[in-house]
Amino acid sequence: QVQLVESGGGSVQAGGSLRLSCAVSKYTTCLGWFRQAPGKEREVIGGIYSGNGNTYFTDSFDDSVEGRFTISLDNARNTMSLEMNNLKPEDTAMYYCAAYQPPCTDVVRPGGPEFSSWGQGTQVTVSS
Repeated sequence: QVQLVESGGGSVQAGGSLRLSCAVSKYTTCLGWFRQAPGKEREVIGGIYSGNGNTYFTDSFDDSVEGRFTISLDNARNTMSLEMNNLKPEDTAMYYCAAYQPPCTDVVRPGGPEFSSWGQGTQVTVSS
């Protein structure tokens, strides 16, 4: 089973940026990010296909609309990143990276994919 470890969380002011990293123990076809705030349901952000780097975002995070979130992958280092810009207080949550089975486009379906593994999470706090 793949192991995932997130890092890079922290506290920032609104309008700031953070880059989260996810160390992945082995090559994994589909990787994604989701977040969860206290008392709220899990919110899937998006995913990436390791084969060609194609990314997929749920409607709330579609980079063609807002461009605030970017997912990238360094296959040589087995590291996935989530770049977050223009952060807002409502982005405050625990952020998780996760693995799931193909097709990688399943990350955008209602309810998200069935994640098979995920890390311990990294906390992001945005103050106004």
